[in-house]
Amino acid sequence: MSAPAVDYPFGPFVPRPENPVLRPGRHDWESANVYNPAALSVDGRIALVYRAHADDIVSHLGLAWSDDGITFETEPDPVMVPTEDYERYGCEDPRVVFVDGTYYLTYTGWDRHTARLCLATSTDLRNWDKHGPMFPGINTFAGVRKTPGPEWSKGGVILPEQIDGQYLMWFGEGNIHLATSSDLLHWKADPTPVLRPEPGTFMGDLVETGPQPIRTRTGHVLLMHNSAVVRPEGGVYYACGQVLIDPRRPDTVVAKLTEPWLEPSTFEDQHGLVDNVTFVEGLVFHRGTWFAYYGQSDTTIGVATFTPEES
Repeated sequence: MSAPAVDYPFGPFVPRPENPVLRPGRHDWESANVYNPAALSVDGRIALVYRAHADDIVSHLGLAWSDDGITFETEPDPVMVPTEDYERYGCEDPRVVFVDGTYYLTYTGWDRHTARLCLATSTDLRNWDKHGPMFPGINTFAGVRKTPGPEWSKGGVILPEQIDGQYLMWFGEGNIHLATSSDLLHWKADPTPVLRPEPGTFMGDLVETGPQPIRTRTGHVLLMHNSAVVRPEGGVYYACGQVLIDPRRPDTVVAKLTEPWLEPSTFEDQHGLVDNVTFVEGLVFHRGTWFAYYGQSDTTIGVATFTPEES
């Protein structure tokens, strides 16, 4: 079944009682934490490309499969491991789209100093060609807070269709920026943010992209995002929002939710490697239902579902 057109606001999404749908512990490389997965529909099954690590917190990317979106089987070996200097301490936080027979995966390369948004491609989700950091010199935290070095970027989400001959990507942690490409491999970033933090709201201290964008019934682009506030008593609180963008003006937000559609509510959401985090990165339509997959406190994976009424 193809995905139906969606409306804005999108949802409501309800966390599933079976959560967490994926826990750590099956293999040494994912023995401590699994979280922040991308999601795809592949030959009638749901595939998760997820972040995982042992106690050393050096992230690898794993691959899991499900027929029903709730019960997953994981492959024994990671599908991506750190091999380059810029990612020597982790390949993190994947997002994936499929265009014309190729999977395009964006992920964060982490060297414990700088986060760099990187690109890789594959035809089978298991063997990846790395294309390196995408935006040298870009710092998406500019104007929000200082970073250890002069560049910082994360979270590239690609609209898997062209608009006026260009592919669109929104990316960033701190602020969210726009980038464009004619071939999905070479990208040009706009230095002016599309979305900034809004003090006093659930978007108070940072915004970061969520899963891949989708088109709405009106032709707009719906971008789900993650947002954080730093609590006065210490720690952070991550919740999820939505913004609407006119694809003819992809650098402009035309509507936004003023309240989160998902936020920490369960024990797993509130306790883990980083407490009080729901961080959505995976979105897929499967058997009449939308599945939104999210990291729970950087430790387990949960899912919230929305089944639209037939029109």
